[in-house]
Amino acid sequence: MPQQFAVPQFIDAEDKIMGPVTVRQFLILIVAALGAFIIWKLATFWLAIVLVVLWLILAVVIAFVKINGQNFHIFLLSFVRTFVKPNLRVWRKDYTKEELNAFIQMVPKVVVKEAVVQKERVARGRLSELSLTVNSGGAFNPKDYE
Repeated sequence: MPQQFAVPQFIDAEDKIMGPVTVRQFLILIVAALGAFIIWKLATFWLAIVLVVLWLILAVVIAFVKINGQNFHIFLLSFVRTFVKPNLRVWRKDYTKEELNAFIQMVPKVVVKEAVVQKERVARGRLSELSLTVNSGGAFNPKDYE
């Protein structure tokens, strides 16, 4: 009888560490708190309040917001990538004269063929002697019988 195995489900779910907070979210919030502390120590009072509030709002958005099932930072990277890469992909691109000239200059003009060296063919008699030597494990050597 075949063994039954439990098939893991929800493999894309992140591990929770405290209530609904995942490890990724917890680390983002820790880094945000550290950044807020540094801002608080370096900036003046009112500037620090404004910067810390904006910093923490950004951290909470990055940690908890999901758009179309994707984490916010992955969505943000995909969003930026759509503006960086071209929208239209062309299969057969027409080359300009400059591109064609550059390609022609890259191709070597003369291809020199090297001479092909023919190996000596082994005679049928010699081949049978070699096979006998190999099959006998080296016990038979035809040179011993000459």
